Amino acid sequence: MNYKQWIVASAALVLVGAGIAKNSIQFDLPSIQLDVDRTEDTEKVEKREVTAEEHFALKANMLFQTLDVKAFNAPSEKVFTMALKGYFKMQEEGLIKNNKLTIVDFSVSSTQKRLWVIDMEQNTVLLESVVAHGKKTGDEFATAFSNRINSHMSSLGFYKTGETYQGGNGFSMRLDGLEKGINDNARARAIVVHGADYASPALALKQGRLGRSYGCPAVPNEVNKELIELIKDESCLFIYSAQQDYLKKSRYLI
Repeated sequence: MNYKQWIVASAALVLVGAGIAKNSIQFDLPSIQLDVDRTEDTEKVEKREVTAEEHFALKANMLFQTLDVKAFNAPSEKVFTMALKGYFKMQEEGLIKNNKLTIVDFSVSSTQKRLWVIDMEQNTVLLESVVAHGKKTGDEFATAFSNRINSHMSSLGFYKTGETYQGGNGFSMRLDGLEKGINDNARARAIVVHGADYASPALALKQGRLGRSYGCPAVPNEVNKELIELIKDESCLFIYSAQQDYLKKSRYLI
């Protein structure tokens, strides 16, 4: 089944058993029609063209349903769908060279694994981990966010991953925040991915929450190098929270 045949089948709601080639992810979808408004008396079918938003929802649902999680858990479908929307927009803008999508779901407890790396060419989860939030962002849960320098808070939104370096926290990776007023101070704030002793699942189990950073998405030392090597050099990283102020403002989500 080629991609056009697949999307037509999806739009007709024949989702069960439909397939998608894992290396055929595209954002531009063909124009199709759905049968709607079938009346009981006349069985009359009126046609309407499917909107771009409906196309995207069908595609996102299929990608989620066919996501190969291996031995890992999956992120929530809602957050996965939001992350896809930003990923494809970044791709359209020529911002992505490394086809990995990293999702950080800060609506989840810091004691739980809430970071996922997805290979978008294979639609496969490659890594899952706990991840720390900023010390002034919250205790067990992340509740407050800021783009301000020295705020010691996490920032939400879409980032492009940058270059690696050796710093005070060892092997680290810089991040470029792509959303003005939301996370675009990431470089100036030295918000980077790095490993940390306080980002330890054992510590979270002991004290009821993960240790906290100055705003960096810090991960366990034993995960750090693998994670950075997977996502360095211009991939998409999305940090999510249910904070409505962000969700209504993000140019990648509206």
